[in-house]
Order: sequence, then structure tokens, then C-alpha cells
Amino acid sequence: MADRLTQLQDCLDQLATQFYASLRYLSTHHPSSSTLPPNPHAPLFPATDTDPHQRPDTPTTFAGAQRELATDLVEKVKEVEYLIRMLPGLEKSEESQVDRIRELEEDLRRVEDERMRAVNEKEQWVERIEEVIGRVGKVER
Repeated sequence: MADRLTQLQDCLDQLATQFYASLRYLSTHHPSSSTLPPNPHAPLFPATDTDPHQRPDTPTTFAGAQRELATDLVEKVKEVEYLIRMLPGLEKSEESQVDRIRELEEDLRRVEDERMRAVNEKEQWVERIEEVIGRVGKVER
């Protein structure tokens, strides 16, 4: 599972994609009503009749799609807000966060010391075993 910041970034990317898709749909499927006087030089069959992506929807279909798009956007924004609230440290003061970092640094130092002792002990055992193997090899010759 991704960390919280990655989840938040993914969610924001999805939100941006939803915004784009919503605007694209609204601009290409809007039942246009011309507010300009008719253009005598306009083609008899505009591009919206031949381009399947630019066919206007019926007002009922368009209104339903608007509601669905708005609901999807609101849900995604709620998800973003939730992920932001779940970020660590938002409910803690800066001082308590600094104290926690100091505690973690001390734990890290202690664990690193233990690890180094274990590595040294392993190296000592390896040397002993190599000596024993060397002695056994000399005896067999």
C-alpha cells in the first residue's frame, strides 16, 4: 500500500482528470442555444452533426449528467479532504513533533549500536571458524 502522501497525490491527479473530463463533457454535449443572429455563411450541416463527441444531449440527459459529474467531483474532494486530515502530525504541536523526532533519533542510534555489535560478533565468529577449518585442513594433510 502506498504511503499517505502518495495516496493524496494520486487522488489529486484523479481530481484534476475528473475536472478535465467534466469540462470536456459539458463543452461538447451542451444543448447549445444560439444567442447570435444566424450566419449566412455557416454550413448547412455543422460539425456537431458529424462528430460523435460533439453531439448535444437532450436537456434531461444533460441535466442528469451534470448532477452525476458534480456528485463525482464532490466525492473526490471529500476523499482529498479525508486524506489531508489523515496526514500525521496535523493534530500535534511543532514542539511535540520535534520531541518525537528526537526520541526516534535516539532509538535509531541505540538500534544501530546493537547492529554494529552484532556485525562485530559475526566477524569474530567467522575468523574463529576459518581458524578451525584451517587447523583441520593442516591435520588432514
